[in-house]
Amino acid sequence: MIRFGALGAAKITPDALLKPCDQEPLAKVRLIAARARLRAETFALQHKIEGVADDYAALVNDPRIDAVYIALPITQHHEWTLKALRAGKHVLCEKSFASNRFQAQEMANLSATTGLILMDAFHYRYHPIFERAREIYHSQSLGRILNIHAEFKVPITDPEDIRMNYATGGGVTMDIGCYPISWVRHLTSMEPIQIAASAETGPKDVDLFLATEMIFPGELAITTVGDMRAGVKVSAFIQVIGEAGTMRVNNPIAPHLGSHIELQLNGQTSREYFSRRTTYNYQLDAFIAAINSRRQPLTGPEDAVRQMTTIDRCYEAAGLPLRGL
Repeated sequence: MIRFGALGAAKITPDALLKPCDQEPLAKVRLIAARARLRAETFALQHKIEGVADDYAALVNDPRIDAVYIALPITQHHEWTLKALRAGKHVLCEKSFASNRFQAQEMANLSATTGLILMDAFHYRYHPIFERAREIYHSQSLGRILNIHAEFKVPITDPEDIRMNYATGGGVTMDIGCYPISWVRHLTSMEPIQIAASAETGPKDVDLFLATEMIFPGELAITTVGDMRAGVKVSAFIQVIGEAGTMRVNNPIAPHLGSHIELQLNGQTSREYFSRRTTYNYQLDAFIAAINSRRQPLTGPEDAVRQMTTIDRCYEAAGLPLRGL
């Protein structure tokens, strides 16, 4: 059994870790730590977590846990991933993985040195809908791929939301917008050669909207959009246009709420529907399998460095500063 400690009483923790562990006999959440013990105690009582650590350091050093789930502000991911790895714990780290590519590389280096599993929590990557999208894409049934567009839009209306704060790693590209960037990287199994980007900011240096125009190998044109402006409508999809047909992947982010792949081939339209089991359940499966095999997962540290490198290049192209510097 994998015994987890959770760093941070975050809103995402129940869906991303607690509920999947409740349904998995090979994993259990044993400890929680928050920025204040009372906050951790309240969270533990609400979610039936048996133990509360005095602070983050006490949790990562506790011998009763094997793995640490990190759902702290992005600017704390680097510090506590390193401390957890040094304490001999595997790490499941929420995205974005780090504040920038330099931090990500240091995290990856330590994971390699210790031999411990370090996973970037891009849960979508492990769901059957994304595996099927990759299968279709690489099958060449769409013909030569002409272009790809991916977007994720969610309105954020609270000015106090952590994503509105540059000091804590805020910005749409570090949160909502990191998904379409990751989607196109993993769908194509390639990295961008050229990146152009434009952004709209709210608070100083915090991107509320960021659009990219990227060129991938083979002169493949890919565009992405991340948008958290207050008036935007929720949208999450990947559109692939090829010479022989098109593929649209609807809602790869939360397929348990309903998702499908729409194919247009040979003048006919078809739809494939997928499991309502959550992406987080599949992610937990992959994390456990990685620990048992001691093989890094699909969103392991090397991939996380490439993801953060692309995010940094997007910020640089848009004329915005990197996070954490």
